[in-house]
Amino acid sequence: MSRQELTNRGEGVAKWSFPPVHPEGRKFGLISAAIMTGFAIMGWSWLAWPMAGITVWTLAFFRDPKRATPDDDRYIVSPADGLVTLIQEVTPPAEISGPEGLGDEPMTRVSVFMSVFDVHINRTPIRGTVKHIAYIAGKFLNADLDKASEENERQHFLIERPDGLRVGFTQIAGLVARRIVPFVKIGDTLGVGERVGLIRFGSRVDIYLPKGTASKVIKGQRCIAGETIIAEIDVNEDLLAIAQ
Repeated sequence: MSRQELTNRGEGVAKWSFPPVHPEGRKFGLISAAIMTGFAIMGWSWLAWPMAGITVWTLAFFRDPKRATPDDDRYIVSPADGLVTLIQEVTPPAEISGPEGLGDEPMTRVSVFMSVFDVHINRTPIRGTVKHIAYIAGKFLNADLDKASEENERQHFLIERPDGLRVGFTQIAGLVARRIVPFVKIGDTLGVGERVGLIRFGSRVDIYLPKGTASKVIKGQRCIAGETIIAEIDVNEDLLAIAQ
């Protein structure tokens, strides 16, 4: 076994390091660093120090950490880091509904809100083929609001497994976010937890669970993209948590 491989038996070597910065964010970090350097050269330390903080925050925003994804087709994993703010029974969006999509019956939608401090790389919740991608221009309302799912700038994904199971999810821009950046295209075959895109500077991701499948997370729970199990397929159990 390579020393880079880790197991739940305590094997391997683990050490902390700053997560790599995704290429999409490096240009923003370089711009911030250049402005900071310019202020420092001109002796404007009162501006250089705040820009140093902005540079560090920019690099942290675009961090792209490795994730340990469950290798089990029973599970649907979270496509986003963040806080579960909504769990509702809704009709799927028109762009990914119908007989070639998720159908037209109500299904459980789990919404994960990403603050500006969360990792913003989004990942596929199941393995399969990208059957459909639909980008919709829209407003930039608070992504925490229910109506953001229908009014904000957004991008829908439909993923289909080899056995025909389909899962849809939607990237939604928020108050600060101004661009949704896709990494994949229709026809791509992806493994569970693979990177599919990002949303710049605060946003939300909705995931639509297959019929007969209930959420395994609750409102107020924090999720990690590619790791947190959102649902177990065909398991419809209500969860109860008691606030302490």
